[in-house]
Amino acid sequence: MRGGGIIAGGHAILTGGSSGIGLAAAKLLAARGMHVSLLARDSSRLAAAQEEVERERRDRAQRVATFPVDVAEREAIEGAIARALGEVGPPNLLIACAGFSRPGRFLEIPPEDFERLVAVNYLGSVYAVRAVLPAMRKVGRGRIVLISSGAGLIGIFGYSSYSPTKFALRGFAEALRAEIKPWGIGVSIVYPPDTETPGFREEERTKPAETRRIGETARRLSPEAVARAIVEGIDRERFAIAPGWEMALLHRTANPFRAVISWYLDRLAAGASSPREKP
Repeated sequence: MRGGGIIAGGHAILTGGSSGIGLAAAKLLAARGMHVSLLARDSSRLAAAQEEVERERRDRAQRVATFPVDVAEREAIEGAIARALGEVGPPNLLIACAGFSRPGRFLEIPPEDFERLVAVNYLGSVYAVRAVLPAMRKVGRGRIVLISSGAGLIGIFGYSSYSPTKFALRGFAEALRAEIKPWGIGVSIVYPPDTETPGFREEERTKPAETRRIGETARRLSPEAVARAIVEGIDRERFAIAPGWEMALLHRTANPFRAVISWYLDRLAAGASSPREKP
């Protein structure tokens, strides 16, 4: 089944779903007829987001549920996703949007910021995937979408605390894709450019002049434009989704041989798999 079948119905779970790219994607998925579960920290923002997504539903029978949670807390995110599955149904799609950036010069960034960025941006996505994947494997289909960044393709001045977490998601997606492909579950990794979100406006407060200058050389996208690129990428079953021509060019030049190497490694892994590991 093509990726379009995954988002023509069923249940989508979005972390960071109360604003920005997550909210924009949720509205598109609701318009496709999906039930939607929104996970984020702020209950009041979630309530407002729920109303926005409900207005986009194709059918009033579609569920739009909210679950306040901090994705950096493993037991909390596991519990929230378990409740979403119990209340709304088996998952077809997970989009892990929760994340943030706090740019600055390396020695001026508190160690606590490094720790929090790893906990939210990287581990928060890992925890969400671990919570949803057994249910996807049980039904034998689905898609995991991880949100990296252009700063996950190349290290950028001022992002010494942020870029590594987005590079980590890239490595996680590549390893996970190979492992769960035999289960009928796809993986996508998204590399958005600077996007006009509340999080982006917050990071502008600490951004060094050099970082700001670098960002001015690329076009800034709206959350809606990035969300449309994500949905289109899912439809086309793309592993890498790079919204905007600048990110598409950066991805191609940073990863010129990825597809060939992935094909070769998949062949090696398939030949070594035991019957117990196969679906």
